[in-house]
Amino acid sequence: MLKKLLTLSVVFFSVLTLQAKETEDQTINHMEIATIMYYDGKYDKALDELQKAKESHMDIEWDKYHNMRGLIFLKEENYQSSINAFKEAILATRKKVYQPPVEDKPQREYLFKIFSKNDKQEKPVVKTPVFDPEKLRKDQIEEIYIYLSQAYYKAGEYLNAVHALDDAGEKGRASASLFTLRAECYWKADQKGSAIDALSRGSKLFPEDATLLKQKFYYFAELKLYQASIDAAKAYMKKVPANAQEYISLAQMLQSAGEGEQAIEILEEAKLKFPSSAKVDILLGHYYNQKEMPHVTADLFEEGSFYDAKYLKEAAEMYRRNGALAHALYLNSMMQDKEEKTKQKVAIYISKGEFEKIIGLKDAMDRYGLLQNDNMRYALAYSYYMVKDYDEAEAHLKKIEDDELFSKATVIRKNIEKCRSNSLECL
Repeated sequence: MLKKLLTLSVVFFSVLTLQAKETEDQTINHMEIATIMYYDGKYDKALDELQKAKESHMDIEWDKYHNMRGLIFLKEENYQSSINAFKEAILATRKKVYQPPVEDKPQREYLFKIFSKNDKQEKPVVKTPVFDPEKLRKDQIEEIYIYLSQAYYKAGEYLNAVHALDDAGEKGRASASLFTLRAECYWKADQKGSAIDALSRGSKLFPEDATLLKQKFYYFAELKLYQASIDAAKAYMKKVPANAQEYISLAQMLQSAGEGEQAIEILEEAKLKFPSSAKVDILLGHYYNQKEMPHVTADLFEEGSFYDAKYLKEAAEMYRRNGALAHALYLNSMMQDKEEKTKQKVAIYISKGEFEKIIGLKDAMDRYGLLQNDNMRYALAYSYYMVKDYDEAEAHLKKIEDDELFSKATVIRKNIEKCRSNSLECL
């Protein structure tokens, strides 16, 4: 009896184990797990799950299998594998047999509902959309072609990317950004006319989108078609409130085209709209400096430094060149970079002829490693020479290695010898 019970137990346990295994195999959906892994960014695990799905001998959706592989390879920057996978996905989608969706089962009628007062109320008629497998197929294939165009673009196969967008049909023309992509593909394939034509076609379909005009502006500028670029830029600025950088880009393009006056006009307009833009002030200052208006330049540089302290050095330097040395020193005093501040202060003191103050900066120059620069060491040596401290002057002149400065140092050392021989020589 016990033996029979043991035998039955073993059989029962074996049946349970087999059922559990069958249930496990049925419940594990490797395609779904691969999808989850993909969205979690775990691409290697997603590929493993796809391989398990392939090896499971189950009837999997091959279009989704190949499409998922294409997306994973695209994320991993394995573009050729991505292209191949998307092509397989398109072939699988063409062969796919679409099944109509399973209708929801009617709700069970419970005994109490039979006698419900609301039993005679009419239920709203819900129209079930017509099942159209060919439309589903077309939509799916067009979507895969969009992905394929991205893979081609990343792989540098620009004309193939355009062909994929064309094959995407309506979806390939569904947004302005896809025309931007088309144009960029043509541009990189050195088909400049087709690139601009793509932007024009996009603008007709999406007249409110300003990015197409913006890209056209840059393309015209690169082709040195400056008037066309200016027209595109102005059309863009009418659609979208341009930012300071876009005004700057337009001004730089005008300057490159030899339209300096127009460039200044654009920047003056930008200055009114963006009074706190340091870059506008600085660029405008440079353009006025090219017109030999250094005092206006200095004022603009100083104004720019109010909003961005990194321009203090340029502002102080411009005032130094203009001879406004006291104001140059005032701006220099606000600089935070100690090394640059000391270097510029030396230049200002040289302009003022205040050589004792340069000598007073010797410790700071040494501390910031400025005496490794032969120009700075020469300035210090020259200052010692001017205050008649010949020993210190010679000590620093001997350390100069730059050929040009060494020649100057030799002249000063000869003068020092004359002064030592006859002090009347250096009165």
